[in-house]
Amino acid sequence: MIHLYRVSKSYEGIPALREITLNVDKGEFVFVTGASGAGKTTLLKILFCAERADEGQIIIQGMNTFRLSPSSIPYLRRNMGFVFQDYKLLQHKTVYENIALALKVVGTPYGEIERRALTALKRVGMDNKDHLTPPKLSGGEQQRVAIARALVNEPQILLADEPTGNLDPQSGQDVFRLFKEINLKGTSVIVATHDWETVRKMQRRIVVMERGRITTDSKDQALERTVPANNGRGASKP
Repeated sequence: MIHLYRVSKSYEGIPALREITLNVDKGEFVFVTGASGAGKTTLLKILFCAERADEGQIIIQGMNTFRLSPSSIPYLRRNMGFVFQDYKLLQHKTVYENIALALKVVGTPYGEIERRALTALKRVGMDNKDHLTPPKLSGGEQQRVAIARALVNEPQILLADEPTGNLDPQSGQDVFRLFKEINLKGTSVIVATHDWETVRKMQRRIVVMERGRITTDSKDQALERTVPANNGRGASKP
């Protein structure tokens, strides 16, 4: 579903990504972790076509993003959802209006907007607060609304950048449980996070980044366990 080959990106000559090669299959759940500045956010932005890589190949659902014109990017994004750390909700609009707007911008028929918006809100347990504006919600509730907005177009790929960074531990656990449920329904999920403890407990594929490079991929380690190691070293448990 997602294939990156030797992808690099620099900002004013400073490398943010260095020859990243990564494959994510349909229905996979992948955590991308690492210290601040490791390249996690840049990687997600490139997948969402919010940034353009300098070098390499990026294939998403059979489309080469290097060949996409600016006008074609919205069509790619119709099958992708993005959850931000700071929610990015419109503060003066209600919860329902925030979700409905995401449908309007992709040309959803008017008769479908209400049904799909309320279905998405119910999915994250926020349908009873659809009339409230974001300032009247807790951080965890705002993030649930942001997740509903990302899901309302029923994307095949969900990207999340530090989605629990501004939340208390309990709200953070609730968000990760939502992601797990979403993944079980067939959506590929890629989450960038510092929350190593939660990452470890969820027992999903873990990609560790450092200074713009992938240093560890637990999927590769899992494969190594099925082949005798020549150097005598065992792979750690994902």
